[in-house]
Amino acid sequence: MTTLPPPATDLSADEARRLALRAQGFLGAPDRRGGVRGVLRQLGAVQLDTISVLARSHELIPYARLGAVGRRTVETAYWTDTHAFEYWSHAACILPIEEWPHFAFRRRAYRNRPHWNHHLPDGVYDQVVKQLRAEGPLTATDLGGAKRTSEWWDWSGTKVAVERALMYGEVVCVERRGWKRVYDLAERAVPAALLHDDLDDTECLRRLVRLAGQSLGVGTRADIADYHRLKAEQVDAVIADSGLVPVTVEGWAKPAWADPVALGTPPRGRHRTTLLSPFDSLIWERARTERIFGFTHRLEAYVPKQKRVHGYFAMPVLAGGRLVGRVDPAREGRTLVARQVTLDGPKAVPAVAQALVEAAGWVDCTDVRVERVDAPDLREPLAGELARLLA
Repeated sequence: MTTLPPPATDLSADEARRLALRAQGFLGAPDRRGGVRGVLRQLGAVQLDTISVLARSHELIPYARLGAVGRRTVETAYWTDTHAFEYWSHAACILPIEEWPHFAFRRRAYRNRPHWNHHLPDGVYDQVVKQLRAEGPLTATDLGGAKRTSEWWDWSGTKVAVERALMYGEVVCVERRGWKRVYDLAERAVPAALLHDDLDDTECLRRLVRLAGQSLGVGTRADIADYHRLKAEQVDAVIADSGLVPVTVEGWAKPAWADPVALGTPPRGRHRTTLLSPFDSLIWERARTERIFGFTHRLEAYVPKQKRVHGYFAMPVLAGGRLVGRVDPAREGRTLVARQVTLDGPKAVPAVAQALVEAAGWVDCTDVRVERVDAPDLREPLAGELARLLA
């Protein structure tokens, strides 16, 4: 294991929390000039997911930081002018195109992978690449079909081939169309100056560790590894040369590292009040969320309905730099429905009401209806605050 220098800075728990909020774009004036693309570069990765309640997660991420940016504007910002590409990072993520060279280590690992869950029939891979060269960009359906049966996992040979080509880096997802990936050859979609695997694994890992530290503000080894789903030993091998500096944080049992640029400027400014996607990078890692915010976050969409505590797509509410509650939303026509609301005491009522009304306006709803409040005595105050804001 790498021998690390002694910590350079002692941080209070509150200082660490504020560093994390600023690094994630929730403290200080939003970068409206940079817009959605600025958010993507600041975060380094925006997670994709199939679930759509108010909107899909990759739309909710910039909304949470910038406010009511148009949903078409979000898609255009991601997918035009070869600004981004989709690849496996924390999960399936949209990534800034300039980071293509730094995922060479992962592409190599996929190419050297000895076992795959899906069988690839002989000749299909070459046929898919040939068809994309002649006709692309194309969806898997355009290429000949994504599935053999209605089962989600039962991919056709064509789908297996094109997904394998994406992992290898020969093919790129250039946009999402009706949630389907649209594939094209990397040689057409990635700028020539970036289209290479020249960087060795150490260079790639050093860059991704540094980026994770910048996007987190401050984090433990586990936090940093989780950001781009690196292995602990990969982080250990490069962190001493990553440019991050060791710090100790009050109440944190494990060593931590911070972005030295962030340490040089005290985090100040206005806090954003907003609903957060359960897939927001501020709350990706449950142990980190509990450590920083004292808030237990769990996506319950895949939990049996009778076992859910907070709801199908419970969205944490961020206000004043704290997580003050959560809302399980739905839409009925032009009404935003809060199926279940959890409030961290009476002081959370105005913030939760504000977050609901702003989100309603963003998705073109004109009304908000609350079905259940976990603390019954807060139902009436919440209804009153909503009525005031909607008047």
